[in-house]
Amino acid sequence: MTNKESDKCLICTPGQRICLSDNQYIGGAGTYTRQGYITSCLAGVVKVTSQHDKRILIEVRSGKEQTVVPSAGDVVTARVTQINPRWARCAILCVKDIVLAEPFRGQLRKEDVRATEKDRVEMYKCFRPNDIILARVLSLGDAHSYVLSTAENELGVVIAYSEEGTPMVPVGWQEMQCPKTYVKELRKVAKVLPETISNENATGV
Repeated sequence: MTNKESDKCLICTPGQRICLSDNQYIGGAGTYTRQGYITSCLAGVVKVTSQHDKRILIEVRSGKEQTVVPSAGDVVTARVTQINPRWARCAILCVKDIVLAEPFRGQLRKEDVRATEKDRVEMYKCFRPNDIILARVLSLGDAHSYVLSTAENELGVVIAYSEEGTPMVPVGWQEMQCPKTYVKELRKVAKVLPETISNENATGV
């Protein structure tokens, strides 16, 4: 059966809740699930598609989408999807200032988090699922997953949310703080340069 696209058009911004995530609605490209809601990670237009199993696919499309493949040395924007003591798995959302139509898989290993004191790195104190990070591509690893690094001052977490869902602000290179509760959480914080901020605003991430 051919998928039928809805005629509905909704403009959204990064972090905006689109709808509940349940058995009927599932998130696709340009979204992530947080606290039971499908949430946009891009600035763009919501695309609603009815699938053959009668579920509704929710995607966010940006007008700046282009076909591009990450290369070694590229700085990418990625969302952390999974953490364990040895690595963090990521979904690569942007290559430089280009928003990807579909995310690529990335992996950030413990030894590639920092340039110094690598043996003292604790992944859970550097990243959490759904953090948005800047990272550099080292190579294409196994299973078509890109090997990433944050071992530079300008790389690391740029967007993170507190446990109650509030965007946090950096208060050092190892901590971010919730502006509502003032609770601090450990992160490997990126020292974001002005041109990096401009690029992020341009990509809508």
